[in-house]
Amino acid sequence: MLVANELLCSPLPQPFSRRFAAGIDVSASEVRLVVLSRRTRREASVRVEWLGAVPLERAAMSGVEIVDSAAVSRAIAALFAEWPRRRATGLLSCSMALPGSATLIDSIPMNLSPPDAIGGVSMDTLAELEPAVYAHAERVAGIERQALAVDWFVDESNRGCGPGGASSQGDGAARVTIAAAARRHLEARVEAAAAAGIALSAIDGEPPAALRALCYAAHYEMRESERYAAVWVGGDGVYGWRIADDAVEAYMRYPAPQHPDLPAALRALTDGEELGCLMTGGDLEVLAECGMTLADVGDLLGCTVFPFECASFLDANAHHRLGDAYRWAQAPTFAVAFGLALRGVYE
Repeated sequence: MLVANELLCSPLPQPFSRRFAAGIDVSASEVRLVVLSRRTRREASVRVEWLGAVPLERAAMSGVEIVDSAAVSRAIAALFAEWPRRRATGLLSCSMALPGSATLIDSIPMNLSPPDAIGGVSMDTLAELEPAVYAHAERVAGIERQALAVDWFVDESNRGCGPGGASSQGDGAARVTIAAAARRHLEARVEAAAAAGIALSAIDGEPPAALRALCYAAHYEMRESERYAAVWVGGDGVYGWRIADDAVEAYMRYPAPQHPDLPAALRALTDGEELGCLMTGGDLEVLAECGMTLADVGDLLGCTVFPFECASFLDANAHHRLGDAYRWAQAPTFAVAFGLALRGVYE
């Protein structure tokens, strides 16, 4: 008598009481997947449903370019094939990311009329802003409009906490945060995912996705009022943010002309401010190439260092649910994939 495998045949449990999302992170050497879920009530926390990584064929990526789309598609398909509930993939909100070096982020002031400033930005105002936003993006990116993908939003609070961590200008005016990238980079990722049977619902930036994950993890490690820093080591450099009251106070990227070395970049990030902790994620082994260890970073900043790990968001059944994939639970390299999925379960 044949017995159906319940894990493979059953849909996701309680599809209307939990929201599910997946983050797909493609690096130069491997593809990572994190599947998160969250109850729909307002204050619910997230749970890691599954995670995994598979090696990516050599030369499949060249910087931000997908050179071998078929290899990336095979890796994505192999990852989803390992997920025990893979037949429920259609219920997932799936996202991928672009490297920071492929995305240009800028913030410009935008004067709003008093009614808009008081009652929120109207649809008419947004429609009026759009041509100026696209013209600015085209000018700073140096790419013709038809070859450019642009995302933007109005930050009325002027708190400087948009994607990329642009600092506040302190002028009290609403600002427009603009993210722009070459359209071909987005299309390449959409096509690679589609060839693996995955329909993407969003494409984010790697640094904002990593920051989202690090900030979420930081709230479980420190008091709410404490100032802290987040540092992510990506394939194109080290990114850092100083955060207080849920707003980005300062931002740094290394290598950069203004920073002779990584210690100088970290000191510029803190600017003498006392930190409650430092959350770190990404390929932390790259720090050794800069002559530093995590302990060195903690000593330099004068605070405790917490590496990001998905293990903080596992439940009591995780060992049974994840199986061999449990070995990835403490890998800090999953910050981007986690941050992508985190956006999905909150949208």
